[in-house]
Amino acid sequence: MSNSAPKTAISPRRDEDFPEWYQQVIRAAELAEPSDVRGCMVIRPWGYGIWENMQRQLDAMFRATGHRNAYFPLFIPLSYFAKEAEHVEGFAKECAVVTHTRLEAEADGKLKPGSPLNEPLVVRPTSETIIGASYAKWVQSYRDLPILLNQWANVVRWEMRPRLFLRTTEFLWQEGHTVHETEQQARAEAKLILEIYERFAREHLGLPVFTGAKSESEKFPGAVETLTLEAMVQDRKAIQAGTSHFLGQNFAKASGIQFQNREGKQEFGWTTSWGMTTRMVDDDGLVLPPRIAPTQIVISPITPREDTRAKVLEACDALALQLRGKRFADAPIEVEVDRRDLGGGIKNWEWIKKGVPLRVEIGPRDLEKNSVTVSRRDQPVKDKEWMRMDEFTARAPEILVSIQDLLYARAKEFRDANTHVINSKKDFYDFFTAKNPSKPEIHAGFALAHWNGSREVEEQIKNDLKVTIRVIPLDGSSEPGQCIFTGEPSVRRVVWAKSY
Repeated sequence: MSNSAPKTAISPRRDEDFPEWYQQVIRAAELAEPSDVRGCMVIRPWGYGIWENMQRQLDAMFRATGHRNAYFPLFIPLSYFAKEAEHVEGFAKECAVVTHTRLEAEADGKLKPGSPLNEPLVVRPTSETIIGASYAKWVQSYRDLPILLNQWANVVRWEMRPRLFLRTTEFLWQEGHTVHETEQQARAEAKLILEIYERFAREHLGLPVFTGAKSESEKFPGAVETLTLEAMVQDRKAIQAGTSHFLGQNFAKASGIQFQNREGKQEFGWTTSWGMTTRMVDDDGLVLPPRIAPTQIVISPITPREDTRAKVLEACDALALQLRGKRFADAPIEVEVDRRDLGGGIKNWEWIKKGVPLRVEIGPRDLEKNSVTVSRRDQPVKDKEWMRMDEFTARAPEILVSIQDLLYARAKEFRDANTHVINSKKDFYDFFTAKNPSKPEIHAGFALAHWNGSREVEEQIKNDLKVTIRVIPLDGSSEPGQCIFTGEPSVRRVVWAKSY
């Protein structure tokens, strides 16, 4: 009897080499690929289609709460950053800076930069300072408030160790920037956005998250408070899925955002900023929640004989038309008929690796029975179900709903199974220490442990284990205890993890 591992569409398997497996999944799904520009990536149509769906759905949630879109410059004068010392210190090592204009040809034909700029321009790492300059002009009175704007843009943060989607020098995101009359209104805005992000992650991405605040050392540079949502990746590390910052009056003072209040006195505005970026998978490739899949149902014609080809294609087109008339998640179902002249097996595996939620096959025998062969991406890849064509057409929306719900339930079960309450320093260190240091296996997860609030303790854990506090829960379920590192009093458990 063979002890060999089962063959999978992606090699290596994630338990063999997770970083390489992740990269191969991205390539096999045709999501993105490395660019010739170091640290940057090319987002391919399938990957960009996912981003477009995320953008469209999240944008609708912003607009429903009174936010509108605008666009601000990519280039930011260096002097703008100097106005907010803590902010610039946090981004200084990641900044890309433009110092010259024009290219000039040398005698040997090589090009060199021409005229130096009077003031260097920073390529946008985030937009608080440049947007603040505009807000300072727009805001004169309390009647001008609130300002609730969002922009969809690219940002640049120099990355020495790039990884597709997780860490690249240039990436796509949205960033919201608001100004308010009172501190209470600004804090409420930051919490509202966190709630929107959590609902979007849960209902649209099928992603369970922990929400709460960042510690002082992990918060956004210049912020008074950073709220965050943290998800668990399949190697049990954390990924920051979105942040919402209460900036107090720090950036308003730096940018000169002042207004005449209701008593006729000058006051600085209260500001927030928030963002989510282009940041589900199994051993056979991507698994997409239906709500963000560019194509939710792919129909593959099986045409072994030329004399039945036209009838099969006609049936596929008719089924696609009927399905597009159905709605899922308040939008028409996205259907594609794969007419490519490729073998059915090759096409099938391509769509498996791309994560399309439902794969449908129609061949001559199916026409005789008026049936279709249906495969769900949330089930084992070789599982198939035969259904009457009219039954499938009627049930397609509910099947997509069941896939969306099952993926969330599966992800939550995985997250909860790898989240552990830890009550001693020894157990904490054991939990986060790989058994094979030379080639660490998938290990650890999220640890719920008491902490005394000490920055020194936090820094020591980061240096020893590369583990950080990912989120301080704000759900009211505080459980007083003792810090597992010092024995001192602790107000509540916090979530610790290794992260990207």
